Amino acid sequence: MLLSLDIRDVLIIDRLELRFQPGLNVLTGETGAGKSILLDALGFVLGWRGRADLVRQGAEQGEVIAEFALATDHPAQAILQEAGLGQTDTLLLRRVNNRDGRKTAFVNDRRASGEVLRALSDTLVELHGRQDDRGLLNPRAHRQLLDAYAGIDSALSACRAAWRGLRVARDAHMAEAARLRDMAKEEDFLRHAVSELDTLAPEPGEEAALDARRRQMQAAERLRADVSRAHAALSEEGAERLLMDAMRWLETASDGLQEQLDAPIEALTRAIDALGEAQQGLEAAVEALNYHPGELEAVEERLFALRGLARKHGCLPDDLAQLSDDLRNKLDRLDNGARQIAELAKAEKIAETAYSEQAAALSALRMQAATQLDIEMARELAPLKLERAVFKTALAQSEPGPDGYDLVQFEVATNPGAPAGPLTRIASGGELSRFLLALKVCLARGTSGLTMIFDEIDRGVGGATADAVGRRLRDLANGAQVLVVTHSPQVAARGQHHWRVEKQVHRDQTLSRVVPLSADARIEEIARMLSGDTITDAARAAAQDLLTAESMR
Repeated sequence: MLLSLDIRDVLIIDRLELRFQPGLNVLTGETGAGKSILLDALGFVLGWRGRADLVRQGAEQGEVIAEFALATDHPAQAILQEAGLGQTDTLLLRRVNNRDGRKTAFVNDRRASGEVLRALSDTLVELHGRQDDRGLLNPRAHRQLLDAYAGIDSALSACRAAWRGLRVARDAHMAEAARLRDMAKEEDFLRHAVSELDTLAPEPGEEAALDARRRQMQAAERLRADVSRAHAALSEEGAERLLMDAMRWLETASDGLQEQLDAPIEALTRAIDALGEAQQGLEAAVEALNYHPGELEAVEERLFALRGLARKHGCLPDDLAQLSDDLRNKLDRLDNGARQIAELAKAEKIAETAYSEQAAALSALRMQAATQLDIEMARELAPLKLERAVFKTALAQSEPGPDGYDLVQFEVATNPGAPAGPLTRIASGGELSRFLLALKVCLARGTSGLTMIFDEIDRGVGGATADAVGRRLRDLANGAQVLVVTHSPQVAARGQHHWRVEKQVHRDQTLSRVVPLSADARIEEIARMLSGDTITDAARAAAQDLLTAESMR
């Protein structure tokens, strides 16, 4: 519910504070007094598109503050949570428009984007009038309105889930088919490449091992000669003979110098043992450097084959084994493509059947709700002097989507036998206002939390019809909040709270203000609406009768 609206330096309003109440709130005043400015200001703080030049002449900035009361389960709470603004029982919206055109918005004193404001506004306020393009007159919104009226959230959720499943299955089918078409273009290459890789059978790390072996074999002659000379230096003709001679001499001398020669003899024994180990190692090294004459050629041939194939495929030699696996997997997928496509097509068909069932169930619920809405509209139109008119909720089939395949449009025929057509093309100004009011009365049942604003929706009607419009607005305001901008005395008399919008000239400057009306002031205002500039006693008496009749209901 809208609690208050504070306006500073907007158009011809310098400072205005309004406090609203539940029920039917009525704003009246002469044409041009500034009633539309109030709606412009409210639309501005809610983030709606509107006039760009809102700042009052001579002011640096204009500001509008709107305060709303929120229940804990109000839809706005979810938007606040998602925006990181937290839940609250009082929502304060503030928006500033600077002279240079810059706009700044705040939600509960925290900066917020225009997108957040507009999302909140959809849950806070509904505006209906002759220029209504946000709701009832917008054919694109008719399906959504019918769904809300029908209360089919669970069926909608099921249909959307089935649609998502269908999209996933369809995308998988199409993607796999495209992949297979692309792979089919390179089938010859795949088969040749896999055969070539299978024949070579590369292994990770093989290139480095072959390169090292090749280098070893290339240097084998020089290495074998060096190792052989080292082996000869340690053999019986070299170090070994000298060590053995030294051992014999020491053993002969040990009889006279036993204690002094024990340690040298032990060390010499160890040296002889170590020399033997060295000789064995050198013999093994010499043996390892002996290779078959064709081995170097074979190693070089495989090494060059690995490197050549790696260059051909633009990868490292160590990656050839993984490349082989990848290409073989592609070829296997291509060979098994028909089976895979058949399985994906079957999955898509199952998902399509599931979606069709959910969409058909949703369509049946909409048709049932459309029939009920048409019946309720017929009851509502009669008191509004449109008993000969026919309202029809037309359903047609459109492209399938997440919300089913129904195209919904509200149509009317104003005279028996006349063809039905869209609201905006068939109904005249006064008829359109009454159709919209009746439709809103039907659609609003069971809803809460929205402030409904009707901007001169009673234009073009008078007498008993205007009285019926007033009764419908009063009924609509039961347990809710309705704001009505009106020129109809019959509607104004139904108001539970009444304000008059008026212009004043102060210091050669025209300003607009809004005055809450007392009981006596209401009589004067409704009398003015009945008689014009000159208020007669008869007009006052008629105004009193309207108010008395309303108070007795």
